[in-house]
Amino acid sequence: MEMAMQSDIRRGTAEMTAAMLISGTIGWFVVMSGQPVSGVVFWRCFFGALTLLVVCTALGLLRPGIISLRSLAVAVFGGIAIVSNWLLLFASYSHASISIATTVYNTQPFMLLALGALFLGEKITGTKLFWLGLSFAGMAVIVEAKPNTNAVSGSYGLGILMALGAAFFYALAALAAKWLKGTPPHLIALIQVSTGIVMLAPMTDFSNLPADSSSWMILIAVGVVHTGLMYVLLYGAIQKLPTHLTGALSFIYPVAAILVDRFAFGHALQPMQIAGAAVILLAAAGMNLGWSPARLIRLPAAGR
Repeated sequence: MEMAMQSDIRRGTAEMTAAMLISGTIGWFVVMSGQPVSGVVFWRCFFGALTLLVVCTALGLLRPGIISLRSLAVAVFGGIAIVSNWLLLFASYSHASISIATTVYNTQPFMLLALGALFLGEKITGTKLFWLGLSFAGMAVIVEAKPNTNAVSGSYGLGILMALGAAFFYALAALAAKWLKGTPPHLIALIQVSTGIVMLAPMTDFSNLPADSSSWMILIAVGVVHTGLMYVLLYGAIQKLPTHLTGALSFIYPVAAILVDRFAFGHALQPMQIAGAAVILLAAAGMNLGWSPARLIRLPAAGR
């Protein structure tokens, strides 16, 4: 029994690591596609839906009666939220860089904290408020930091606001997922991306499609790899791993995004931006992993 559990943890760790590394590269694919943000998200939904349709069919999740009308409505609401999240996050890349946008986006646990208190009656403890305050301190440092000289005036702040908006919509989608406990996650993902197709089809310019195969390959990869495969890996990992390990491994995503931004586009963070990003990620780690504020005192001591 213990050996089987250890095997599950090893496999889950590999799946979660792969899912986060895939997520960390999506900014590069979005920028390199050369497509409008709405177009990238539409094709992500389209090719993601095709992939998830195959997965759900193989898992027998398309049989009648597997999901109620109420759960379907909640899943569609979650789809509207997750697609809005993608639109805002991808749009923020061109204003505040992939690194900063992804770091600010990692304030999502605190958005979920507030929504959980409002709609689920979850208690906000003093410890959670401490991590929330620390996160906002890191945010203030990033906002005050001077962006790279090639940034458009006023654009940096807009990018940060877009990333915050993306985090808020992600938290709404996560709230919807809490309401859908017991519903097969791959089916939820299929409903979400199918909702995105319906949402974005009217605003997608089908008369101005990518002209070369490389652009199509990038869009297909965003749908198949960054959506279909990533969802399968992520949900597989969540089912196998304890919550604290899932939370810890999730920080591979922002680190990978920062490295991709640095080496693919040469965007190096300024010292104040690095400091602010470190504070936000530390606060998110404390929130996700249930650390007490006293741990901040023990961390430097442990290093001596």
